[in-house]
Amino acid sequence: MTLVEHLYELRYRLGVAMVAVVIGGIFGFWWFANSAFGVPTLGDLLLGPYCSLPAEMRLSPNGHCQLLQTKPFEVFMLRLKVGLSVGAVVLSPVWLYQLWAFITPGLLDKERKFARMFVFCASLLFVAGAVLAYFVVPQGLKFMVGFGGGSFFTALTGGDYINFVLVLLLIFGVSFELPLVLVMLNMAGILSYAKLKSWWRGLVFALFVFAAVATPGQDPFSMLALAGALCLLFAIAMAICRAHDGRKQKKLAAAGLEEVGLDEPSKIDYRPSRLDTTSSQGSHQHDDAT
Repeated sequence: MTLVEHLYELRYRLGVAMVAVVIGGIFGFWWFANSAFGVPTLGDLLLGPYCSLPAEMRLSPNGHCQLLQTKPFEVFMLRLKVGLSVGAVVLSPVWLYQLWAFITPGLLDKERKFARMFVFCASLLFVAGAVLAYFVVPQGLKFMVGFGGGSFFTALTGGDYINFVLVLLLIFGVSFELPLVLVMLNMAGILSYAKLKSWWRGLVFALFVFAAVATPGQDPFSMLALAGALCLLFAIAMAICRAHDGRKQKKLAAAGLEEVGLDEPSKIDYRPSRLDTTSSQGSHQHDDAT
């Protein structure tokens, strides 16, 4: 394919992905206020952490747990934002396939296997992080609103609350990809288990610092939940890297290269080789004879 053909292919793939996200956004917009297949509405799911607060600590007009709307059409824009976010997640196989179909022709068979495994594991880890964040939100809210004691109640606006929840879901989901990146770097031969083992104390400390900075609520529950989950995933990633490097070392030993470390370049003999002059002399003698 020429460069222009690649650009046409990219435009087609991006177009299909955008159409999929828009269709998913329409479904998410409808799901926000309507129940589907026995599943609660998306609005009820988002309000769940806020409504789990004690009734005396939140706004409950008419006996119902509700958020505030302080601007015209604020609810419409929130439904549109949530709908597009949910649509991107629900129809992620479609746009991930488009991305996969665009980059696959330029990959080797081994690279395609790794990329397919990476996409599959990345999707599962992102969903796992988002689910953990959803269960952490109520604990974080209780901690933050508890400073006022009985003198205040929490009347959150729809925009502030939903943005807080979406950002927390996104941060947890993306953060769960970090250990997977370490594994892929190890598979590619860039990062060895020996280096990870020598860095593990600093990496664990960095994970706690990252969790403290990344969590938007700055409450200890969100920070400890994210840091603990990342440390567990980091330990699993180290075990996978150790097993991979062990298999690689056994292959080197079977090939008689056990003295060559995983991080050491192969030794090259820079001495010039001798020229084979016998064949050239034979050809000269043959020419003289003829």
